[in-house]
Amino acid sequence: MSVTKEIVVERLKTVNGPDFTGNIVDLGMVSEIFIADGKVFFSITVPAARAQEMEPLRAAAERVVKAIPGVAGAIVALTAEKKGGGMEAPVPPRPAPRPAPPAAPQRPAPQAPASHSHGKRGVPGIEAIIAVASGKGGVGKSTTAVNLALGLAANGLKVGVLDADIYGPSMPRLLNIHGRPQTVDGKILKPMENYGLKVMSMGFLVDEETPMIWRGPMVMSALTQMLREVEWGPLDVLVVDMPPGTGDAQLTMAQQVPLAGAVIVSTPQDLALIDARKGLNMFRKVDVPLLGIVENMSYFLAPDTGKRYDIFGHGGARREAERLGVIFLGEVPLEMGIRESSDAGTPVVVSKPESAEAKIYRDIAAKVWDRVNEERGAAEAAVPSIVFE
Repeated sequence: MSVTKEIVVERLKTVNGPDFTGNIVDLGMVSEIFIADGKVFFSITVPAARAQEMEPLRAAAERVVKAIPGVAGAIVALTAEKKGGGMEAPVPPRPAPRPAPPAAPQRPAPQAPASHSHGKRGVPGIEAIIAVASGKGGVGKSTTAVNLALGLAANGLKVGVLDADIYGPSMPRLLNIHGRPQTVDGKILKPMENYGLKVMSMGFLVDEETPMIWRGPMVMSALTQMLREVEWGPLDVLVVDMPPGTGDAQLTMAQQVPLAGAVIVSTPQDLALIDARKGLNMFRKVDVPLLGIVENMSYFLAPDTGKRYDIFGHGGARREAERLGVIFLGEVPLEMGIRESSDAGTPVVVSKPESAEAKIYRDIAAKVWDRVNEERGAAEAAVPSIVFE
């Protein structure tokens, strides 16, 4: 049975609108529907002020579509027109470092590595730590993080990945790593490895089905152990897959870990951008450099015709980056192959290294590393020199 837009629309008419007033089709909430290889793509427009309570509606729409005979999969997203939401005023730029007052002549002290700045203790053997974050879940942050790490490795760097999402660790599956890490002298953990990456995740330490019901201090203790009690080095860069959102765990991680910078992942939707801006604000408040924004699920190329569809909108993250004075790192298309290869534990950068999608991730990785070096140079230039006469 071939799936048609008409069949999908009829099924979606069985999904009630907000407050059970009509159905989502007659209320004009459903975007253009696109179908390719039995997979259905569309978005649902909802009031921005009620976005959080609309997830059951989105899930119901996805459920009825997946139940249609012949449907192999469905991607349904919530979107909203940008009306307020606190996004009108740009985020204030980070203040320039104030020059230190003249220092009296003294014996020079050994220069500490840049990662020790602002009172944050560095991690032995790691030159730079990059956070990959998002203001909300469901934007493809972990898939972006793992392909960014593999892109950095493909560009010649020694790379590790820390899965900091305690409640929903995904790196064991994304990188097809099984088993438990070994210890060095019974104290320090040896990271797991695959595809040339060193990896640590709570998923290696607990069973996949074990619910993580932990309070904030327990989460931070676990993160500290996975960061500082692991034999990481030597690494050029450690990519940290941050938990989604901007809660206590994310803020404490940003405050205590010497981050070289943060990459924000968003989709073109205005709702995702509102949440992404919260992440931008959080990192700026704790003086963590913003390396740039990645727009995920940016567009869809029909496999049969090559025609481009902007199913969830397009260019929102690029425009937001320009408005906020943040580097735009690139657009990643909505490609089922990216998700399928990640779910299979063979991310596209290693499974299809010559593909257009893999090149996008490698290009993003190159821009990120350039930004890390730029921020290093700026930090070194801001340090006052002491002249002895």
